Amino acid sequence: NSVRTIKTMAEAFVTLATNDSYALGAIVWANSLRNVNTTKQICVMITDGVSLQFRQALARVADHVEMVQPLDSSDPANLALLGRPNLGCTFTKLHCWRLIRYTKAVFMDSDTLVMANIDDLLEREELSAAPDPGWPDCFNSGVFVYRPSEDTYRRLLDFARSCTSFDGADQGLLNMFFNDWATKDITKHLPFTYNCVSQAFYSYLPAFRHFRRDIKVAHFIGEVKPWHHSYNSATGQVEPREGTGHQSEFLQHWWDIYVTQVHAMLPAGAVSSQGERIALSQQGGGGDGGGGGGGAAGGAAGGGNRREAWERGEIDYLGSDRFDNVLSRLRENIQD
Repeated sequence: NSVRTIKTMAEAFVTLATNDSYALGAIVWANSLRNVNTTKQICVMITDGVSLQFRQALARVADHVEMVQPLDSSDPANLALLGRPNLGCTFTKLHCWRLIRYTKAVFMDSDTLVMANIDDLLEREELSAAPDPGWPDCFNSGVFVYRPSEDTYRRLLDFARSCTSFDGADQGLLNMFFNDWATKDITKHLPFTYNCVSQAFYSYLPAFRHFRRDIKVAHFIGEVKPWHHSYNSATGQVEPREGTGHQSEFLQHWWDIYVTQVHAMLPAGAVSSQGERIALSQQGGGGDGGGGGGGAAGGAAGGGNRREAWERGEIDYLGSDRFDNVLSRLRENIQD
């Protein structure tokens, strides 16, 4: 029994938050792991872009919070091809290899949601991951099993310096580094149900219906995250924004956790209420699993700062950049 306890303590689920928006995602993610009775440690890596209030909230749900320094891919050209210039600092997740307090770990982006116990992932070896639906010969780096190692970390950094990631982000780099994933060992191919990209539901609905009960992790990829939607407290239902491709059932599950387990621990000002609707204050930008820094709410920035943030792709959809504000500004300019 004591041996089992030691083993459990030496393995972990790890995520990254580089600003308050992704810290919020990490808090919901950690609660989703607790809800399925994980026996593993929960670790959140953060940068100084996460405010003190959110650090304190993370400390209440995680076993360990690790401060790390941002790493940048320094390759804006390839990131621009993805239409996501704000993904540059996703290389910061490479710090997960430095968590040598753990013998093995599973890295998960903070825009994932755990639907069922996934402790069995720790029985897999490095580098185990699920295929990316956009190019299945590549793995999606939103969920992967790895072994923390300073040597691997140094080799990854050396590789990043000598090679250009084909997408400018961590997924391209990791696929180039672990370049035999597609062909060498089928046991390192995780079932898609362990990293079910939400938009994939619509490309193959029959499979989604057939395998729905097997889905263990939902992954909300893309610019719009669960916290960009709003929630009607009168009906208890999430109100999805159109065109995001997010499956409403999993969005609802994310918001149910937020409302029942997270809302009360957040700092004042993180939530805005309009009648019966709840909307979360937004920071702009951030890549999958973490992103650029910034203040607590994008709408608080001055006009010049807002313009710069907009040009970086950091848009405050629920604050100063929401549609009615933009429309009002356009009308003012037309009248002028």
